[in-house]
Amino acid sequence: MVISGRERRKTGKVLRVLPKEGAAIIERINIVKRHQRARGPQQTGGIVEKEAPIPLSNLMLMCDKCNAPVRIGRKQMTGEEKARVCRRCGDPLD
Repeated sequence: MVISGRERRKTGKVLRVLPKEGAAIIERINIVKRHQRARGPQQTGGIVEKEAPIPLSNLMLMCDKCNAPVRIGRKQMTGEEKARVCRRCGDPLD
């Protein structure tokens, strides 16, 4: 879920995470228009709409059980395994 900016309160699927930039690309969120030159007869030119990156600080994970944006925590599971858990209900997120 996006928590700030013009796309506030919208949710979507994470398509790609850009760790060096500290951003993520979310499906159908933060759509921008770019002009593209034609590159031969197969690829036509025109105005192309695509998703732009959103800073990770403006995003929160959604908990399926709470159905709300939540903070996450780490919890030691069986053996050496650690899992991300919802701070609200304690349910594993992944």
